[in-house]
Amino acid sequence: MGESGSGQLTKMVNQICIAGLVQGLSEGVNFGVKAGLDMSKVLDVISKGAAGSWQMENRGSTMVENKFDFGFAVDWMRKDLGICLEESKSNGARLPVTALVDQFYAQVQDRGGNRWDTSSLIDLLARG
Repeated sequence: MGESGSGQLTKMVNQICIAGLVQGLSEGVNFGVKAGLDMSKVLDVISKGAAGSWQMENRGSTMVENKFDFGFAVDWMRKDLGICLEESKSNGARLPVTALVDQFYAQVQDRGGNRWDTSSLIDLLARG
């Protein structure tokens, strides 16, 4: 990826992108559930378009089912986002959505979801 440290910075970019994507996916799936849509059909259709992502393909259905006992743990994501937010202080990058999603993950931890998959953000929307 470049000089020493570039790989770590690349991982930070990845985690920043995932944080915002999972929050958006959580909001969309929760909206669809609340609207009474058949989310299996919705996810099948929209995963083929611009909204499609690895997260949607691999976590969309488990989000609908409120299953989070697998995958990349919230504790690990918070650690990574903390590193990103700290680095942003050094390089001057603004990360308002990342900071907000990090706060949401803190709420998941407060509910005992430390080892839940990062897709558990939907739990905050579904159960309030």
